[in-house]
Amino acid sequence: MNLDRDDIRAAVRSGMISEAQAASILALAEQRHGVRENMDGLDEPFELFRGFNEIFIVVGLGVLFTGWMVVSGLSTLAELGNSGSTGGIYALITLAVSAWLSTYFTLKRRMVAPSIALVMMFGVGALQLGMTLGWQLGLAFHVRVAFASGLTTALFILHYFWFRVPFTMALIGLGVFVTTGSMLVLGGAGWPTAADFFHLTNEGPYAVLTIALGVIGTAVALWFDMGDPHRITRRSQAGFWLHVISAPAIVNTVALTLLEVDTPAAQAALIAFLCLMALFAIVIDRRSFLVAGVGYVVALAVIILERQAGLAVLGLGLGLVLLGAQWERLRGGIMSGLPSFPGKDRLPPWGQLR
Repeated sequence: MNLDRDDIRAAVRSGMISEAQAASILALAEQRHGVRENMDGLDEPFELFRGFNEIFIVVGLGVLFTGWMVVSGLSTLAELGNSGSTGGIYALITLAVSAWLSTYFTLKRRMVAPSIALVMMFGVGALQLGMTLGWQLGLAFHVRVAFASGLTTALFILHYFWFRVPFTMALIGLGVFVTTGSMLVLGGAGWPTAADFFHLTNEGPYAVLTIALGVIGTAVALWFDMGDPHRITRRSQAGFWLHVISAPAIVNTVALTLLEVDTPAAQAALIAFLCLMALFAIVIDRRSFLVAGVGYVVALAVIILERQAGLAVLGLGLGLVLLGAQWERLRGGIMSGLPSFPGKDRLPPWGQLR
């Protein structure tokens, strides 16, 4: 009987071996047998649940949390409005109970979906606590939003370092985005519209903020990825969630700006940009950048080809299916053809063309 990567991942998740031990085992195996011979089945791991029991537990947690909100008087409107001292007490109870449940479902049972649900409930409690404290300090509403989002982000960071739930990294990224955006409002930048966050041609710093945080998020995600190139630990899963929010921040901002310009030069620049993002996605072995750019390829087809757009979209769909089926083969050819660059040996391995 031979052990494969899935067996190693299962051993890590069950707590039988640590992530460091798992990485050492794989490194030793590859030194003995060669990396290329062990590349079969390498993929981009992703899971939201590991069985219907986890879904059942999430439903139970959802009902429990809803009941708690009703009993305690919490609601979405109350979280964003003026709350008294009891709101802070309820928030602390929410934080404590969600952390206590995470100790069982996350640290002991190592369940995926319940862990995600609990960290989101933890975030609701953190936001409620921040809004309550802001009200008690007499802060104006826009200052209170910045304070609450900053406190929530800080508590998310503490939650991640204690429970190591990869999904928390996405919430941390969103928290940083909201907090920095709120700080810009406090600095006199004015209240932004949705378009202000994605159009570099609009007045204000918000689009620059979006793309800057997207680049920073991608850099942090790559740091996680390079620490786990074989993608057997939670580091690569944390990197995945950062890519999920960082890729749209970069692609949407650049693409929407170029589409707004609406000139042949801008359309050519958009095509070049999307091709560059596609190459980047293949090199780092993350599909999120490609997924973020698909909609803009469709938009370009409609704008440029007009009546032939349907055929172009059909071809795009076929191309995506073939790309997914032959991803490893294509990536192996590209990576083998690229010259050496810093960090190349720390990216996910690529095998022989099959």
